[in-house]
Formats: sequence, C-alpha cells, structure tokens
Amino acid sequence: MKKYIIYIVILIAGLFLGWLLFGGSSKSEVTHDHNTAETSKMWTCSMHPQIMQPEPGDCPICGMDLIPAEVGAEGLAANQFKLTKNAMALANVQTTVIGNAISADNTITLSGKIAENEKSNAVQVSYFAGRIERLNVNFTGEKIRKGQLLATVYSPELVKAQQELLTAASVKENQPALYKAVRNKLKLWKLSENQINQIEKTGKVKENFPVYATVSGTVSEKLVEQGDYVSQGQALLKIANLNSVWANFDVYENQISNFKVGQNISITTNAYPNETFKAKVSFIDPVLNQETRTVTMRAVLNNSKGKFKPAMFVTGKVEATEKQTEQQLSIPATAVLWTGKRSVVYVKPDASKPVFEMREVVLGGRAGENYLVEKGLKSGEEIVTNGVFTIDASAQLQGKKSMMNHTKEIMESFSTSKKFKEQLQKAYEAYIVLKDALVKTDANAAKTSAENLQKDLTLVDMKLLTNEEAHKQWMQLVPTLKSSNAEIAKTTDVDVQRKYFKVLSEHFIMAVQSFGINEVTYKQYCPMADSDKGAYWLSKEKQVLNPYFGDMMLKCGEVKETINNN
Repeated sequence: MKKYIIYIVILIAGLFLGWLLFGGSSKSEVTHDHNTAETSKMWTCSMHPQIMQPEPGDCPICGMDLIPAEVGAEGLAANQFKLTKNAMALANVQTTVIGNAISADNTITLSGKIAENEKSNAVQVSYFAGRIERLNVNFTGEKIRKGQLLATVYSPELVKAQQELLTAASVKENQPALYKAVRNKLKLWKLSENQINQIEKTGKVKENFPVYATVSGTVSEKLVEQGDYVSQGQALLKIANLNSVWANFDVYENQISNFKVGQNISITTNAYPNETFKAKVSFIDPVLNQETRTVTMRAVLNNSKGKFKPAMFVTGKVEATEKQTEQQLSIPATAVLWTGKRSVVYVKPDASKPVFEMREVVLGGRAGENYLVEKGLKSGEEIVTNGVFTIDASAQLQGKKSMMNHTKEIMESFSTSKKFKEQLQKAYEAYIVLKDALVKTDANAAKTSAENLQKDLTLVDMKLLTNEEAHKQWMQLVPTLKSSNAEIAKTTDVDVQRKYFKVLSEHFIMAVQSFGINEVTYKQYCPMADSDKGAYWLSKEKQVLNPYFGDMMLKCGEVKETINNN
C-alpha cells in the first residue's frame, strides 16, 4: 500500500513539474507573440533608408516595394543609432539642452561672448625709427608689466641726436638754448634724464636703445618681428588689460524695449557651469545691425581671477520689464547642418544613453551665434552642438538617415580664391589616386594613397576663405574628411577601406560642390554598394569604374551629376 502511495506522489510531482516547464513556456511564448503583434512596424526602402512609413507600399523615390524596417537588438527605432563612449570622446561630441529664449517666469535668456574691455586696451609704439635688434616678447598671451624691457632698437636718428648732444654740451656755456633744445629732443623720444646724463657723462654714443612697456597687461597681438624696420610712432604690440572684460549679448529687435542700462543680469558659462556671475547692463548699442536685426548689449565683468577668456561663450538671463507672450526657442549655430535649403540637427532622445537621431528643423533669424527655431524642436530636448559632422558620418556608416541621404539638393557654393582652389585641387588629385587603387582592389596602394591625401588635406589653408559662411562650411567638413581618410590609411583590409571611402567621398563631394576645383568632375553612384544602401564617388571620366566592387562589378553605376564650378 505504501508503495502505491509513493508511486502516486511521484506521478503527481511529475505532472506538476511538466506543467511548470511546458505550460509556463507556452504561456510565455503566447505573451511574446502578443507583444510582437502589438509592436508598430515601420516600413523603409532598401535603396533609400531615409524613407520611413507606418504602412507597406511603394518607395516615393524609386517605386520599389517597401520592406519592414529593422529595430535594433537594443530596442532602437529604425532612424536611431548608437555611438560608443570612446567614439564620442574621440570626436569631442558635445550636447546642449535647449530652452526658450523667454521662459515661463518672464526671464529672457541671451547668448553672448566675452570680449576685451576696449577702455583698458593700449598700443605700445616705437618713439623713434630704426631696426629691431632684439624683441623680448615672444608670443601673444604673454603678460608684461609697466617698465619691462620689450625690445632693443638700432636707430640712426638717435645716433645722430646723441652726437648733437655731445657737441652742444661742449658749447653749453655759450649756447645754453641749443643745449636745452637738444636735450628736449631726446626726451621726446622717451629717453630718461638718467640716460641723457649718462651719454653726456661718458661721451660715448649708444647704438642700440631699449623700448620699455608704458602699461601693464597681456599681449593680444604682436605686430612686428625681430629684424623689422619700424618708423616713429609705429605700433609694436597691442596690450589688453584683462582685469575687466566685456560680456556682449545679442538682443532681438522685438526685445529691445525690455532692456535698460543699470539692469541686473545673471551670467553663466560652460567653463564654470556651477557658478553664476552677477553684473549690470552698462551699454546698449543705439544702432541696429541690419543683417541680424539685433543690437549689442554689454555688461562689464570683474576678471581679476582670470576666469573669463576673450571669445568665451556666455549665457545671460535678464528679467523682462514687460510681460512676454511669445515663446522663442533658440539653438547654437554649430548644431545646424545645411542641405541646400534645408537644415537638420541631431537630437539625443535619452540623456542617459549615447543614442542619436536626425531631425529636420525650420529656422528663423540669426542673432550672433544662435538661430531662432520656428519648427522641429521643443524646449528641453538635447541636441548635438559639437562634432555634428562626425555624428552624421556615423549615421551613414550604420545605414541610418543622415544629411547625405536626406536630400538630393547640392550644398551652397562659394566664391573662393585661386590659391584655395589650387590646394583643394591637389587634394582632389590624391583622392582620385585613392579611388583608382580601390578600383583595382589594391589595399596597399589605397593605404599609401590615403596617407598622401591626408598630407594634402592638412595643407589646405582655411584662412584663405574670407567669407565667414565658407570658412564655417570648411571647418565642418574637414574633421570628417580627415578622420574617414585616416581610417583608410591605417588598414589593409579593403572592405574596411571601402566602407570609410563612402564617407570620405560624400564629404569630398560636398567640398567640391561648395568651393570648386579647376576642372570638371563627375559624381557617380552605385545602388548596390554598401549592402544595397548605395554610395557615391567622384571621377575624372564619365566612364564608370566602380571603387566599391572593383573587378566583381566594375561597370556597376551611373553618372548622377557633372560638377563644373571651376
């Protein structure tokens, strides 16, 4: 009997375990399927990943059937991508949480920049003509004190004047007026009584004379070099006294009535995020800037501890004198990428994760270093403000929506100097050599070509771009040009080289479209490159020779555009 009871207990226990194992699993599986069914799918085009639609259909660009967009294993949306912390650090990616220019408590937020206090600036001049035998100031930013030896000058005029002094001293009893006139002449050249008496006492003519600092401060600009000839009164150095600095803010035209001299202003900086500096409005420019439709408002800051540096960005908050109903959202100009007439930014949806997505925005007027946002962003969102092109390059590499596949519009073109075009032309020639190496699937030659291209990119002098917008455009392009090319130069894996060649090509195309070279070039496209995502490149000839496949599909591709802006 006891044996049967034991069998029954074992049987019950087995049934119970079976229910736990198979019944629980089945329930879990049903739940999983249920969740999957409820997940809203997005549909995209394999040829144009920027297309995202909530329902299946045809691609509005090429007409192909849309396919389900993949959601990453980490739960990312189809248009989102992730960067490692190391990649963000290397690219110096910085983000900013944006807010309304006018907050709910009627406080107006302004963007500004630190500048030298012009009232404290001075120019050190040479009081006599001559050649600078020795210059004791070696660099800008060097601190000097009043009475410090700045330079030694050889002056033929002073040599002659000293000889006149010795002659006049020998007849001073008979011609005291002449003697006095010669001494006064030397005093006008800032020679001291002791120096004049020393010359007269020794009877020796000094060839080299010192130039002493007349003020204390920091050298903001060096205007001469050792060996230069200077004329009387010529400026040698610009000296700034940085014990006090100006904080200049841009005020929109419709906000001018809210500000007055003497008003309190709270100032913060990125350098010292936990500190707030109190000041008062000291000046409001009476003339409106016709281009930006703003006026400059100024506050004077005590800088005895040297915390504020000229050109440092600052934010000012002022309580409006009138109640504001319009909510104005502004973003830094460095956050914006331009694609023809459109503008885009990169948003960080989750502050705790290095995940990004591209967002098209509609911008209003520009004031200084900021743009007003009319559409596309809301207060409290976090956007990328530094390293934007690197973020965009990462989006391209991961096949996500990016500036390059967002629109077919070309970049704005600029009028550039002949010398800049020649430098860009040389880099273009090196690019073509790299492209030809990839056509031949020669990884070693591609590596060497990329090394040569890197040198030519470094030699392109951005100072030749006098147009401010052109200068900023190149400043945005060059980091990604160099970084993607550097990846090609560090490997002999041709698949890796081709992956980064896509990014290099897209940015080089933008450079050629924006600044021009001295010949016609052809923008070509292969729809099957990069796992059917498509890729562009530049060529000297119309004939298609594919650098992404080489002999495997040498003629795959077509000419998309003939670029002729030389």
